[in-house]
Amino acid sequence: MIEVISEKCVGCGACLKACAYEAIKLDDKLAVIDIDKCTLCGACVQACPFDAIVIRKKSSTSVDKSQYSGIWVFAENTRGVIAGVVYELLGKGRELADQMGEELTAVLLGSGLEGMSSLLIAHGADQVIEVDDPALLHFRDEYYARSLTDLALRYKPSVILAGATVVGRSFIPRVAINLHTGLTADCTGLEFDPETGNLMQTRPAFGGNIMATIVTANHRPQMATVRHKVMDPIVPDDSRNGVVIQETVNLDLEEEKTRWLGFVAEESNLVNITEANIIVSAGRGIKDAKNFAMIEELARALDGAVGASRAAVDAEWIPYSHQVGQTGKTVKPNIYISIGISGAIQHLAGMSSADYIIAINKDPDAPIFKVADLGIVGDLFEVVPLLIKRIKEIRK
Repeated sequence: MIEVISEKCVGCGACLKACAYEAIKLDDKLAVIDIDKCTLCGACVQACPFDAIVIRKKSSTSVDKSQYSGIWVFAENTRGVIAGVVYELLGKGRELADQMGEELTAVLLGSGLEGMSSLLIAHGADQVIEVDDPALLHFRDEYYARSLTDLALRYKPSVILAGATVVGRSFIPRVAINLHTGLTADCTGLEFDPETGNLMQTRPAFGGNIMATIVTANHRPQMATVRHKVMDPIVPDDSRNGVVIQETVNLDLEEEKTRWLGFVAEESNLVNITEANIIVSAGRGIKDAKNFAMIEELARALDGAVGASRAAVDAEWIPYSHQVGQTGKTVKPNIYISIGISGAIQHLAGMSSADYIIAINKDPDAPIFKVADLGIVGDLFEVVPLLIKRIKEIRK
C-alpha cells in the first residue's frame, strides 16, 4: 500500500509532476493519492524531497527455491506447425540452461503431436513433455492453463518462458495466478544473475521511454513472455538426442466458460510481417487509406511485407496485424523501409533491430533518421513512385 505521511508533507507539488497517471492531487496543501489510479510505480516516492510518501509492502512468504530447477519453454503450435518464437525461446533457453547448469524442457500441448518433439530437441531442448489430448486440439484458455499449471506443480521448473503471442498473452497470466508467482510480459531481454540465481527480465516501460529490469526474487517459477524476433534461434542439430515424456492431465472442468466455434483466417494476400526479410512500413504521412496501394506495390516489387505505424492502424487504414511497434509486432528484417513515419519511441521499439533501416520523410528532424542507416528527405509521393519504377526496371 502507498501512504502519505501528513507530518512530513508540505504540499510542494513535486509528486504531482512525477506522477505519470495523474493519481495525486493537493488538498489543503497535503498530497492525496487516488488508489484507483495509482500503479505503485514509486516515482512519487523518489521525487518527494521530504520522504513524505512511502510504499509499504505486504509481507510474503518466500518459497523454497531449492525445490525448483530447469527451464521450460511453452512450445506453441497451430495445426501441426510450431510457432517461430518457440525456436527463438529455445535458443535463449539453451544459453540460460547452460549458464545455470540445468535442463531445458519444451512443453508441447495439443492433439496429434507426431514429429514435433524431434524438431524441438534439434533446436536445443534436452527433453519434451507432451500432453496429447483431443481437448487441446483447438486453443482455449481454460484447458491450456489447467494443463500447464498441473505440469508445473508436478515438476517444479525454475523458469517458464512463452511467446508474447495472442495465445501466450491469453493464458500464461492465468498460469502465473494459479502458481502464485509473478509474470513479466513482453520481455525483450533475459539474463541469468549467478549471484542471486534470479532471472533478470527486461522489458520496455512507461510507453517505451525506459527499459525496466524485473526479478521474481521470492517466488518460483519465474515466468516471462517474450516478443517474437528479439532473440535468435540456434542452428538446428538433427543428431541431438533428447527424452520425450508423455503426460496426461485431467481436463474435466466443472464448468466450461468457452466453446470452440471455429477459426477464420484473415483474408489477405500480404506477407506476414514477422517472417519477412524486407518490410515496407507507412505511417500518418501517407494521409489516406487509398495510398497504401502504393506501399503495397513497393512491397510486392521487393518481395516484401507491408507494415504500419500505430497511427495508420488507429485511423483504420490497415488491419492491426500489420502494426509494428511496442503495442504491435516486433520485427527483425534484413531491410526495413519507413515511409512517412516520424519515429516515435514506441515504433522504434518494434523495428530498431532490423539489419538495415531506410527512412523516407519530408521532415529532416524526424526522430526516425536517428536510427536510419540511409535517410531520404523528401515528399514520399514523389520519392516512392520513382523507387517503384527503378526497382521494376532493375528486376526486369
